[in-house]
Amino acid sequence: MRTLLAGLDRLNRGIERVLVVLLLLLLFGFLILVIYQLVSRNLEILPRIYWTEEMSRFLFQWMVMLGAAVGVLRADHFVLKALHPTNLVGRIAAWIREILMLLVAVAFVWFGYDFGISGLRRTSTAAQLPMIWVYSAFCVAGVLMVLFSLQRVLTMVQGGAAEMERRLDNTGTL
Repeated sequence: MRTLLAGLDRLNRGIERVLVVLLLLLLFGFLILVIYQLVSRNLEILPRIYWTEEMSRFLFQWMVMLGAAVGVLRADHFVLKALHPTNLVGRIAAWIREILMLLVAVAFVWFGYDFGISGLRRTSTAAQLPMIWVYSAFCVAGVLMVLFSLQRVLTMVQGGAAEMERRLDNTGTL
């Protein structure tokens, strides 16, 4: 179990590093598109490119979903720390929270797959992009959430809720 957890930790930290860089690139692209939209509305010399609004929405969707996945690993979004993990109620709450998060992640994979496949039959209006590229964000984020959540649960099995929170919660390390 220790070897499995160490391998999962290495894998997840590598994925986290890639995701942080990808999120920065997505943010940069999003900002460029939105700034262009604003400037082109006010300067007659710049052409109005209609696909920029659509693409900025798509980039934003990917940023939200991938950022939520990183938030699962670091427990940035999904944790209310009202109970200390060393007392019984805190340990029970931690187990419930982590199991529910794992179930939510599995639901993202399950339903996100069908949603992504439905994008094969659709094309975006302005950019003419196959919508599978947009809709698949939910399934991809779900797979990442499952990996990250599984690491949290296995760490809790091995060392308890307090150890899991000490090692994984909002580490800020890359």
